[in-house]
Formats: sequence, structure tokens, C-alpha cells
Amino acid sequence: MANTLGLLEEAMQLARDLGYRVREEALGDLPGGMCIVAGVRQILLNADLSASDRLAALVEVLAADPAVAQEPVSRPLDTRLRGARGGG
Repeated sequence: MANTLGLLEEAMQLARDLGYRVREEALGDLPGGMCIVAGVRQILLNADLSASDRLAALVEVLAADPAVAQEPVSRPLDTRLRGARGGG
């Protein structure tokens, strides 16, 4: 669990570094995702989900952003990002 929480925090910081605003809110049955509100890219994460599920939703958004390739990330986060892109 500690590893998951550390990766979640690293991924949230990466998202902020890329210009996203990260918000954790109760979203019912929705896992979250990326949206643009008033010209600001935002990533919504369902606060009611486990850290692992929030991390998965965040990684899915980040993996789709080509700018991620220019950012330094830990090996465990890189592995998850590659997996989300289908690069194993």
C-alpha cells in the first residue's frame, strides 16, 4: 500500500508539472478522467476509490499525454505508464 500511495503522489506531482490541475472528488460510479474547465486541463479522480484505482485512472490520462516522455519519472511509474500505453 505504501508503494501505491507513493506512486499516486508521484503521478499527481507529474500531472501538476505538466500543467494539469488534479482534483479528488466523490464522483459516484465514475473513476474520473481528464477534462478542460475554463481553459484549464484538469484530472478528476474519484475520492471514494482505493489508492490503486485512483492511480490507475491517473496513469491512464498521463500515458496519453506525449509530454510525459520529456519528464523524469521513477522506474515503477515508468513501467505503469508504458503498460497503459500498451508498451509492456
